Amino acid sequence: MPENKSKTITFAIVGYGHIGKRHAAMVEQNPEAELKAIIDVKPKKELGLQESMIDFYPSIESFLEAKPKVDVVTIATPNGLHAPQAIAALKAGYHVVIEKPMALSTVEAEAIIHQSMQSSREVFVVKQNRYSPPSQWIKSLVESKKLGRIFTIQINCFWNRDERYYIPESWHGKIDLDGGTLFTQFSHFIDTLYWLFGDVEIISATMMDYNHQHLTDFEDTGVIVFKTKDDTLGTFNFSTAVADKNFESTLTVIGENGTVKLGGQYMNEVSFCEVKDYEIPILPQTNAPNNYGPYKGSAANHHFVIQNVVDSLKGRKAKTTNGLEGMKVVSIIEKMYNAAK
Repeated sequence: MPENKSKTITFAIVGYGHIGKRHAAMVEQNPEAELKAIIDVKPKKELGLQESMIDFYPSIESFLEAKPKVDVVTIATPNGLHAPQAIAALKAGYHVVIEKPMALSTVEAEAIIHQSMQSSREVFVVKQNRYSPPSQWIKSLVESKKLGRIFTIQINCFWNRDERYYIPESWHGKIDLDGGTLFTQFSHFIDTLYWLFGDVEIISATMMDYNHQHLTDFEDTGVIVFKTKDDTLGTFNFSTAVADKNFESTLTVIGENGTVKLGGQYMNEVSFCEVKDYEIPILPQTNAPNNYGPYKGSAANHHFVIQNVVDSLKGRKAKTTNGLEGMKVVSIIEKMYNAAK
């Protein structure tokens, strides 16, 4: 049921790391939202919260035991904790926002959805890349069929993750909390694949660990061949073994009427567009222009996520990404890993 349309939507955030702080900032900037509580295992002083008036809890268990009056619990903890913490919050009667990935298995994702139905509470899965102007543009282009029949799809994700990222005290790189490269680094781009083309069949997958044997429990490089429901062949190539810094994340779509490509580090630039009888519109500007429209934004579109939560709970708009979509992305990643075994 929608909340009172004049009511402020209140949030508690579990996990006050890099992403949790981004959520906190976006909630505090939204005039219809209010941050009521922070939950983190680290002490307030270490988190820089000792002077804050926001309620603080050292664990989700202590938060749930206190039963504060909050509408939404945002789960921004290590990946392996997403499912049990989301289920606990739903059982306690809170709506939940879950950072990517929704869970580390389809079974866990299904359990979250089941609990949301049992509790009559909403689940929002964070897929902020869907809001970028290039993503919105290519979505409209694919749906309008202006490319005609699509022949092939190629996704390349080449980033750097080294000892500066995989530090011993971090959860990153540990299979039970991290899940693997596809879950932590590249699930947003697998979501883009699903969002644009639907579920995929994995034809083959080969994964290797070239440069991370001493840092992680899993692969750093892979080549995956897939097929869409329309029999379009595609490849997903990824690596975190790039030297020094991130290189690119690109999506190339080749169709009978032309070719388009998103580029940049986060697929956040239109790199190429040649389509028969089509002229690309000027996309909303955030930074310096390029040849195909002026958008060159970052991946940080979390303010759109928070606004969608507010709009949905107030009955104004549907959820941008629901639990079923979040589960499908987990399912595709699971199929990719199973094919590589």
